[in-house]
Amino acid sequence: MKKKMAIILIVILLFTSASAPLTVCAVSYPPFPLYHRQNRGETVMKVGQTVYMFHSGTDDVRKTIHANDILTVYRINPSCEVNPVGIIKVLSYIGETYIKAEVLEGEIRPDDIAKKGNVSCLVISAGICNP
Repeated sequence: MKKKMAIILIVILLFTSASAPLTVCAVSYPPFPLYHRQNRGETVMKVGQTVYMFHSGTDDVRKTIHANDILTVYRINPSCEVNPVGIIKVLSYIGETYIKAEVLEGEIRPDDIAKKGNVSCLVISAGICNP
């Protein structure tokens, strides 16, 4: 009798654990106000405009990228080729995971990648606020 109850209980536990949906909690890279105030598909940052970039916040980034550094910006096209599209100048760090920069050359869009050495940052938006 106890053996039957134990088997039934194990079957019920296995069934409920297998049928429970798995959830994943995550965050998006851009800060909320920056992300929702623009139409990302048409935004183009041109020479002289301010851009914001997201980075990992690790020591590698802070050791490699400094104020007044020049970074090359790349875009990945649909055929997975990486092409240079512009140059930016780092102005300052904002908080732990953002960098403010100015476009020096080219046309840059959100989701382009700015690179210096082995460190990369993701361009997230045009300068639409004063953090």
